[in-house]
Amino acid sequence: MFDIKLIREKPELVKEDLKKRQDTEKLKWVDQLIKKDKDWRHLQFKVQELKKQKNDLSMEVSKLKKAKKNVKEGNAKDTSDVSALLKKIPAIDTDILSIEQEQAKLKEDIDYYLMRLPNLLHESVPQGKDDSENQIVEMHGKKPTFNFKPQSHVDILEKLDIGDTERAAKIAGSRFYFLKGDLALLDLALQRYGADFMVKKGYTLTLPPLMMNRRAYEGVTDLNDFENVMYKIDNDDLYLIATSEHPLTSQFMDEIIDEKQLPFKLTGLSACFRKEAGSHGKDTKGIFRVHQFYKVEQIIICKPEQSWKFHEELLNNAKEFFSSLGLHFRVMNICTGDIGTVAAKKYDIEVWMPAQETYREVVSCSNCTDYQARRLRMRYKTQQGNQQINVIPHTLNSTLVATTRALVAIMENFQDKEGNIHIPKALQPYMNGIKVITKQIK
Repeated sequence: MFDIKLIREKPELVKEDLKKRQDTEKLKWVDQLIKKDKDWRHLQFKVQELKKQKNDLSMEVSKLKKAKKNVKEGNAKDTSDVSALLKKIPAIDTDILSIEQEQAKLKEDIDYYLMRLPNLLHESVPQGKDDSENQIVEMHGKKPTFNFKPQSHVDILEKLDIGDTERAAKIAGSRFYFLKGDLALLDLALQRYGADFMVKKGYTLTLPPLMMNRRAYEGVTDLNDFENVMYKIDNDDLYLIATSEHPLTSQFMDEIIDEKQLPFKLTGLSACFRKEAGSHGKDTKGIFRVHQFYKVEQIIICKPEQSWKFHEELLNNAKEFFSSLGLHFRVMNICTGDIGTVAAKKYDIEVWMPAQETYREVVSCSNCTDYQARRLRMRYKTQQGNQQINVIPHTLNSTLVATTRALVAIMENFQDKEGNIHIPKALQPYMNGIKVITKQIK
């Protein structure tokens, strides 16, 4: 969410940013916002003037009443008309109410625009129309080589009898799944290894609520864009969470945080629920793009001057994690046409998928600067000279691992000629002694 002061003082900065995004519709909003804000401030001046008039009248009435008291006591002659002055006050109250109602409508319009304008982009975000113009930043590891044609994870699921999407579709619809036997254990291994990995980094492990109300959700994302991705609970003001980033960040809504507590470094472990609207025809088979999955998430809430350093820290954590699994991947700097509303800068990590012969996104790492915190009315108290002031913190988030996507990567990269899956060494301590997943014995 934008500070209205930025629109007042630096409208060209906002306009230039929207031009980078090629968002012509929201570009028009800036001038509309400026006009509405100017109108609101003009009405505010009128309200203040009317309140001053009312206050002056009240003081005059008080003086006249005091004078009348003196008349009664025989100390002065009555020359005033208190009732005439009193009759003017209700008319002023009516004018104030009318103007304040007009102001409220303007404020509603202003907030609508401010809540939907995207975050200001960092200068290092590349210009581009869509994900085809994201920039490669780094390459890590080596592509695996095979002396056979690697099978897709969909075929491996069926061949080893370790997953079932058909029966899941029968009872829940498409993009749901059963994980069975050793693959279910491997999913849990990723969750436990991810949680342990982050706790060793000094992050606080948190299991969040799996539902959030609308006000909290509007604090962390633009529901106009995101609501079609989420599952709404009928007859309740609740949504199933799409990622633990959302409850972990919004828990500080309306709070003034003690400066000494910052930075908050949290790692969330939760189930996540997404409709995957708009992805029809993409990954309809298998478990890469699904409606329900588990994820270990990284969250940092910090002082503004710390956030770019922490953005790199979150990325490095994810890079170290996927390197420890022995996977080949690349880091992408996401361009203006693909970055979305909330982030000022975003990195993706894309893992090589041999059977698909392409890279697929497994991590999204964002610095949201003060965009979410401003929407959530989150602040921290600090000392500036002799005065205490409230400052808006920065919020950052990154996937560590979304388990189903990591499972796909492991199945495709660590398969052998027979279609068995070799468990990465980092996960073996969590696998009850299992080092290779073979066909399940019924």
